[in-house]
Amino acid sequence: MTMAMASVVVPLSFLFLTIVAAAAPATETAHFLGVSYGTLGDDLPPPHRALELARSASAAAVRFYDSNATLLAAAASSGLGFVPGVPNELLISLAASQRAADAWVASTLLPFRRNPRFRYLFVGNEVLSDPTTKSRWSRLVPAMANLRRALRRYGMRCVKVSTTLGMDALVGQNVFPPSAGEFRPDIVDVAVRPLLAFLERTGSYLFVDTYTYFTWSANHTIVPLTYALLEPSPAPGYQYHDPATGLSYTNLLDHMLDAVVAAMCRAGHCGVRLALAETGWPNAGDLDQFGANVRNAATYNRNVARHLASGAGTPRRPGMRMPAFVFALFNEDLKSGPGTERHWGLFYPNGSAVYEVDLAGRRPAASYPPLPPATNDTPYPGKLWCVVKTDRRGAMANETAVKEQVAVACADEAALCDPVRPSGECHLPDTVAAHASYVFSAHWNRFSKQYGGWCYFGGLAVETTVDPSHGSCTFPSVIPG
Repeated sequence: MTMAMASVVVPLSFLFLTIVAAAAPATETAHFLGVSYGTLGDDLPPPHRALELARSASAAAVRFYDSNATLLAAAASSGLGFVPGVPNELLISLAASQRAADAWVASTLLPFRRNPRFRYLFVGNEVLSDPTTKSRWSRLVPAMANLRRALRRYGMRCVKVSTTLGMDALVGQNVFPPSAGEFRPDIVDVAVRPLLAFLERTGSYLFVDTYTYFTWSANHTIVPLTYALLEPSPAPGYQYHDPATGLSYTNLLDHMLDAVVAAMCRAGHCGVRLALAETGWPNAGDLDQFGANVRNAATYNRNVARHLASGAGTPRRPGMRMPAFVFALFNEDLKSGPGTERHWGLFYPNGSAVYEVDLAGRRPAASYPPLPPATNDTPYPGKLWCVVKTDRRGAMANETAVKEQVAVACADEAALCDPVRPSGECHLPDTVAAHASYVFSAHWNRFSKQYGGWCYFGGLAVETTVDPSHGSCTFPSVIPG
């Protein structure tokens, strides 16, 4: 999952595109809503129990981020559809050799060749989001092509091969207006056009990770929360009007999907079908991550289920039906990054539901029990600091690890750490905890707006509303919003 934290700038002018309505073929009936099954958590239930929980939420399928044999075997016998994943690090070798692709399919997927619920294979995950692995970008489609040939060779001709793109594949992640959607110039020729041509030729889908939460939170002063949650707006009702196409939008999910459609049209491939690899809403987060709560998460996923089940499609593609996956099955406490990264689950690791949801989209809204009130739908109205996480006795979990995190932070910008060096105004008290708390706060202050840095530091830091400044030592702070 790629986090879209930067504010979106609404352009004053943009190229007008001729609207091309590219509905899915009439023979396509592959709508379902499944759930992503991540495993980066402590004490997650065994696979058979996890899949029972997925079924209890009326998930039609599960999506995996690799091709773990134990998980795939459990899914294949569960009655659920299942989507294996090819790890990003295998792309170069699979692209370079048909024999390697044949061997991977034979060793990994052959046991499932007669299972009718095995319909999709995801090759890589958000490959084009990582600028540090550009060598993989041009190898994505060759790897997909080799794997498709291998699947057909082993009798799995019905399996559609695709990959997943984050919304950061669009220039500036801009979706305002939807008709302005355009793929980044650094990926469009090297990877996107070949990808779209492959998907069009093979009748597959472009799977995108579309999170209204991030777009809303970055633009909350102009985008109503109800629009992001797919909720009816108070009278007279909020709609977004696209001046270039004349289309009006009643929810942010359709709005964002149509921005991807516009980008595909600009790239010359209006006919490619679109699907959702990930969508969802965090059920909790850090103090600066407003709107992340159980009430909004339940509301969003229930509304998404009903909206997709209705077959309404989007304004640009009315009647569009698609495979889709909610992220995620569990809260995963071993994921790094901000607090929201660990709080997307429908279930806690102990198997209890974070909230009730019917992913089939049939359950009436009035039948659900009351949800807890949302207490953080607006930015925290004050300053926040980032300090070392300690237990109730004030002890750090791992002093060596804290020192390592401080060294990494100081390497990012040496002057940032000058106040805790000898003779600096924050050198005293001369303790690891005191120095680390200053460095964490200073680093968060320096980089949070620049590239979406967060108060995490290997899970050793925590946000606080209590100012840790003392004497002449002033801790830098962050103001959310």
